[in-house]
Amino acid sequence: MQVYYDIGDFEPLQNAIVTSGTFDGVHLGHQKILARLTETAQTFGGESVVITFWPHPRMVVSKDSQNLRLLSTLEEKIELLRQNGVQHLVVIPFTREFSELSSEEFIQQILVEKIGTKKLVIGYDHHFGRNREGSFDYLQQHAPRYGFQIEEIPRQEIEHITVSSTKIRQALLEGDTTIATELLGRTYTFTGIVVKGRQLGRTIGYPTANVHITESYKLIPVDGIYAVRVEVRGQRLNGVMSIGFRPTVNGKNRTQEVYIFDFNEDVYGEKMTVELVQYIRPELKFDGLEALTKAIEADCVAAMEVLGKAK
Repeated sequence: MQVYYDIGDFEPLQNAIVTSGTFDGVHLGHQKILARLTETAQTFGGESVVITFWPHPRMVVSKDSQNLRLLSTLEEKIELLRQNGVQHLVVIPFTREFSELSSEEFIQQILVEKIGTKKLVIGYDHHFGRNREGSFDYLQQHAPRYGFQIEEIPRQEIEHITVSSTKIRQALLEGDTTIATELLGRTYTFTGIVVKGRQLGRTIGYPTANVHITESYKLIPVDGIYAVRVEVRGQRLNGVMSIGFRPTVNGKNRTQEVYIFDFNEDVYGEKMTVELVQYIRPELKFDGLEALTKAIEADCVAAMEVLGKAK
């Protein structure tokens, strides 16, 4: 997949099959669009093009942008789009100036002149341009004038639940990892750097890796204990994670700490990716370290059982 961070570097294609959107999380609904995009490109002998925007538009135009939490960083989104077979990815810097483009200007300047679109594939209820004024109906009415075809993918549902990034975020904030996994089509992940913490886990026989996520906008699920898999130094390992403030030891800052089963390597400074397989229980305050240790033992047993059943 070729990635373009400046649309000026993109040479218009002879037969571009295009879609556009924020694609936060690249969930099952997005995957349906991408599969159709790839299928259409193959049928028409064309090349697939995804147009996305960074920062996320809501980070630029929304009043609550500081509270926005995303399912994927730009790096994660690029990798997920690559895995879905996209041939060309255009990352358009989203600025206030860009947000003022009308739908007509977006179509003419981006889709027609810069990309050379021959067919546009969009998701259900997709809007674009200033104040989201552009719509499928608008495109359909004017497509002959622009010289490209337009196709809309119908609303996608899983067991009557509409697939959306918002529903996935809500599920993760409620500890519903089952729904989040179903709607994403995979386990939710985040990546960070292992940093030194208070190292209290070592004193009770459960040394943990404190995972620091540098992107403040990345969604961290609700506080609690999770069965997880981690990737570090090319290894994929099982473990149990605690997200929260560690009330038993009077923690002051929210942390993400992983106890990795049968692992005793020094990984400070290493990049670690965590897959949240299943939420086990909420974070609780225990009456001292002995009670905490017994709870961790039970959490490990529960996590091992979950991970033994998980694919």
